[in-house]
Amino acid sequence: MTGSPPDIRIQEVAPRDGLQNEMKWVDTAEKIRLINSLSAIGFERIEVSSFVSAKAVPALRDAAEVFAGIDRRPSTIYTALVPNRRGAERALAALADELNFVMSASETHNRANINMTHAQSFEALSEVVRSAHAVGKLVNATVATAFGCPFEGMQPFEKVCRIVKQYFDHGVGGVTLADTTGMANPRQVSQLLSKVLLLVPADKLTIHFHNTRGLGLVNVLAAYATGARRFDAALGGLGGCPFAPGATGNVCTEDLVNLCHETGLRTGLDLQRLIDLSLRLPVLIGHGVPGQVAKAGRPLDLHPLPERLRAVS
Repeated sequence: MTGSPPDIRIQEVAPRDGLQNEMKWVDTAEKIRLINSLSAIGFERIEVSSFVSAKAVPALRDAAEVFAGIDRRPSTIYTALVPNRRGAERALAALADELNFVMSASETHNRANINMTHAQSFEALSEVVRSAHAVGKLVNATVATAFGCPFEGMQPFEKVCRIVKQYFDHGVGGVTLADTTGMANPRQVSQLLSKVLLLVPADKLTIHFHNTRGLGLVNVLAAYATGARRFDAALGGLGGCPFAPGATGNVCTEDLVNLCHETGLRTGLDLQRLIDLSLRLPVLIGHGVPGQVAKAGRPLDLHPLPERLRAVS
């Protein structure tokens, strides 16, 4: 789609956050084909892969090969998740445009996820920022479990805000608040974002919801109403967290785009092309996906009359 700028900016995370938990190995060439198809649809940001231990996340052990093989669209930012300086160096060598650093608001989850305390994570972030800035690359920092932790429960708003401020003090260019385990609700979303948006311009803030308890889309609406404008989503609703019991997929990209279009929000994305691409996912990963719109079709995709009615019309 062309014309006016989007009202809401949707960033695609399926190639990383979506595929990281899949049991079936997705060939490197298929990952590249998926990312190229997403690029062609016009996403401003695509999270391509992660540079973490291959032992920890074997599904993404080909991150460097994927980055080397994709066709890069000039107006798309290709992002890599990194936990530390070593991951940053590998991502920069692969020519990632942006590094996405992750630390959990919950120290318990942080230790389960990346085996670091908060102090160790902030030290690692300093090294990541130095490495990226030395070659003119961007750094985004994610606050995982910002809306709740499966081990510690809800995280105080003041704690999340303090981490956000510390991220910017360390020199990051943007921040993501992640509902890693799908614990957020619309009231909580509005309350937290009303505080965070006093610290972060809307164009530097991304919101990352999961649909674990069926509230993903309503949480997006609550965040948008509060002033957030950037959201992560995953084609087909793929995703989850290996260190968060019960955490299922991300907000589904095509379901979110459909919601936006039905409520008059411009996304700059072609819903039918997203549906067509999502319909290819079950063959790619070996099972069905949770997204709904790809199964049902667009709301005004009409169907032929039943045979008995056609006979008398």
